[in-house]
Amino acid sequence: MQKKVAFYTLGCKLNFSETSTIARVFVEEGFDRVDFYEVADMYVINTCSVTENADKRFKTIVKQAQKMNPDAFVAAIGCYAQLKPEDLAVVDGVDLVLGATEKFKITDYINDLTKNDFSEVHSCEIEEADFYVGSYAIGDRTRAFLKVQDGCDYKCTYCTIPLARGISRSDTLGNVLKNAAEISAKGIKEIVLTGVNIGDYGKGEFGNKKHGHTFLDLVKALDGVEGIHRLRISSIEPNLLKNETIDFVSQSNSFVPHFHIPLQSGSDTILKLMRRRYLGSLYVDRIKRIKETMPHACIGVDVIVGFPGETDARFLETYHLLNELNISYLHVFTYSERDNTAATKIEAVVPKNVRSKRSKMLRGLSVKKRRAFYESQLGTERTVLFEGENKEGYIQGFTENYIKVKAPWDPGLVNTLHKVELTEVDADGLVRFSFISTEVPV
Repeated sequence: MQKKVAFYTLGCKLNFSETSTIARVFVEEGFDRVDFYEVADMYVINTCSVTENADKRFKTIVKQAQKMNPDAFVAAIGCYAQLKPEDLAVVDGVDLVLGATEKFKITDYINDLTKNDFSEVHSCEIEEADFYVGSYAIGDRTRAFLKVQDGCDYKCTYCTIPLARGISRSDTLGNVLKNAAEISAKGIKEIVLTGVNIGDYGKGEFGNKKHGHTFLDLVKALDGVEGIHRLRISSIEPNLLKNETIDFVSQSNSFVPHFHIPLQSGSDTILKLMRRRYLGSLYVDRIKRIKETMPHACIGVDVIVGFPGETDARFLETYHLLNELNISYLHVFTYSERDNTAATKIEAVVPKNVRSKRSKMLRGLSVKKRRAFYESQLGTERTVLFEGENKEGYIQGFTENYIKVKAPWDPGLVNTLHKVELTEVDADGLVRFSFISTEVPV
């Protein structure tokens, strides 16, 4: 009888792309992939350790798997599995823990799927994570996450990712283009480029620390791949987002006017304590350049509140900078102490209640910014790619510049592109529209 395997992914788009690739290996080896909330013989949990919440959620997910099938074999992989394998191994019900390099060979570590009396742990020294494994995520999505880069050589004082994923290294340009063509051939309309530090693309491409290609080389090559209607750049460091890339995207056939650029703090003092590789003035220049070349571009921002040394005055520097910048939304992260990071040695710790208050202020600012951006786009013509889920009688989709729209549910719209005119912002913060044309040819 065919064994069933289910997957649960915590964390970033990169994790989703790797889960999808690992799942395809299981299917190739004769497993039947099922939904996580179905009965399966094996459950694989791809972990994240960027935030304290992600750590805590792991135990809950293991319990959910055991509820589905108490006899199921449970494996933990991913960043948390690399950083703290022993912590995962002692969680009741966990049979196997695999680190950064072992996760891609998971089927080599399983036998008859009988539960272990004690968890098996296979994790490498992170210095051994120096080879590249390409991946991409597809499924019932209208978009695919395409991994182009892994690891990071930056030493940000709050971040555990270099400890969990190793040095910066890249897929070869040829393999990225091959994967993009495969995705396009499956009828997927949009590809999101993912990695840990994608602006560093090309480093380690040919097995050394030099850059084989630049990020701009990658963008130009992908723009020429036939059949790809939309290409979206995920989070990219401001110091690695060059003006030449911004200018190329503004004239691109496929790349959409949407950028997600981490700021983390608007205080130069805090940026230095974080060991970020830019100051606020460079960030402001990047935003201005984007808006000069693409006034309709959507710009998302990552920001951390409550970092050690963030006084009220330094937080207000961040708040006022973001309030004045022509950005579209924020992803707000409340600082949490992570083991083995330099930030834990910085004095002047911000009390948790103050962190929470500052987070609430920036989340409120994000709501205001997003609504202002949406309202600025009313009356304009955009192209919408419709999603595949029925959400309370509505279908949703995204414009090229990342405005979320809604319409009454129509299954015929799923994974289609339509020209629309944006007409009003609804009470729920989504945008209504009127159709201009039938499906856009691709």
